[in-house]
Amino acid sequence: MAVRKQNGLHHPVSVYAKQVTRGRLHDLCCPYEIKACQRHLDDLKRQGTEDFPYVFDTTRADRIIRWFGQCIQTRGVEHGQPIQLQPWQVFDLGCTYGWVHKEDGARRFKRTYNKRARGNFKSTEKSGQALYHMCGDVMYPPYQPEAAVFEMEPEIDCAAVDRGQAMRVFGDAKKIAQASPNIAKRLIIPRSNPVVHKTRGGYMRALSKDTKNKDSGAPSYFVVDEYHAHPTSEIYEIGVDSFGKRPQSLLDVITTAGDDAQSKPCYTEETYAKQILDGDRRDETYFVMIRELPVGEAPHNKSLWLWANPCLRYPNQYSKYLLDQIEAEHTAAYGSNDPHKIRKFLTRRMCQWQTGSVNRYLDEHCMRLAREAMIPREAFAELTDGLACWCGFDLGKRIDLSGVAAVFLLEDGRVAVKAHGFMPENGAQRHEQSDRVPYLSWAKAGYCTLTPGDVTDNGYVDNWISQGEADHDWEVLEVDYDGHNATDLAIRLCEEQRGLLRGNFPDLCRTKPGGKDVPGIAAARAACPGGIPPSALVSGQRH
Repeated sequence: MAVRKQNGLHHPVSVYAKQVTRGRLHDLCCPYEIKACQRHLDDLKRQGTEDFPYVFDTTRADRIIRWFGQCIQTRGVEHGQPIQLQPWQVFDLGCTYGWVHKEDGARRFKRTYNKRARGNFKSTEKSGQALYHMCGDVMYPPYQPEAAVFEMEPEIDCAAVDRGQAMRVFGDAKKIAQASPNIAKRLIIPRSNPVVHKTRGGYMRALSKDTKNKDSGAPSYFVVDEYHAHPTSEIYEIGVDSFGKRPQSLLDVITTAGDDAQSKPCYTEETYAKQILDGDRRDETYFVMIRELPVGEAPHNKSLWLWANPCLRYPNQYSKYLLDQIEAEHTAAYGSNDPHKIRKFLTRRMCQWQTGSVNRYLDEHCMRLAREAMIPREAFAELTDGLACWCGFDLGKRIDLSGVAAVFLLEDGRVAVKAHGFMPENGAQRHEQSDRVPYLSWAKAGYCTLTPGDVTDNGYVDNWISQGEADHDWEVLEVDYDGHNATDLAIRLCEEQRGLLRGNFPDLCRTKPGGKDVPGIAAARAACPGGIPPSALVSGQRH
């Protein structure tokens, strides 16, 4: 029998994408949702080509969409009714499951990052997906559902930062399964132990840092709930490290925004995900959907609340309830002018990341000004060659980067900063995966140095300063440092009579003969030293 193929242009997934990119939904969606939809439409034109081995199989998209029709809602205003997906959910799910490899039909997307505000069906949706992977996930060549092969021994991990949050998706999945006759008959659903499929085996369980045995064997579906709350990437890495044993495993991240952006692995992951939608990175196996109120947009403009809260786009009993909740929290936050309540409103309801604690040294505004100050290396050298400078270093060992910087006071009153990082060569690739930072590319471009072995060779830090003296005629007036891991290098610099050395070893300080005993400007505080505004910065780190 001939295989009937379609281009997918008229499927509900694509119809939604067209409405978002150039139709009636365009003004109701944030820029990144528009970019995600445009990515799908662009891929439809590329599908099946030599350099893009994927096709949009509408039968696979329809399969996950139909699945939710047999899932019974167990709470809220639609309690007891089959779950009805909204158009934006149809897009997210249909896109995630509909794109497959043109040869064997294995799913294209191995990982997802999905961000939206609180109250927009995150837990319910992920619970339904977990049950789908437990009972209904299949694989077959494109448009050949008659050749479907079910996943045997499925392993489903509902992962979160703690047991309580992990039980949210897992517990909802159990309740939905018990309330859904077509699902309940396929599963063994004990009170506390993992859920098991009656004929295919496998399991579905809650997973968190509190779980005694956190090893995940060969997950078919690994969902990370509320990733913004995770202080480290430990749980996420369990999923990453366990993949590769099944042809179409899925690592699924669902989250809102959070506090302390710069210290959270979720923010790092989101930065990478946005680069995909921006076209700065290519990752064909990563589905990204971000719904947020971008920084700079007014949180008081109710028409923009729809950007982070897609449920508000479709009037019904629940959306009215959700709108009332958001309005109440907005009034409480801004009416009281309570910073804590305002931050909570912006993160949970507007999906807007906050740059950490109020005690963070450099806020996002300061960082933005610093990025704007970046200039090419050649231009930086023209400004600073032959000038006096202050140097500073902060040393890592195995995990942290070691950093060194040189600070110059220009004649026009601006501050110029040149910085460089160092990392052990043997750990660079591992950290590139976990940190989502292109250390290898940076090293190739000369913006950081990979030192041989497992531990950073701090001699490279001294050599960097020496090279600046030799190649650019720097006059090093002072070297400041954090004393941690710095004893050997501090002694070495003293022996070399390297200007004035300031750190946690006052007995080691030396003043270069004829040098100026100028108050130190440490590299760590060079970005905003002694009241010097960030707008006065010049940085030499741009490509």
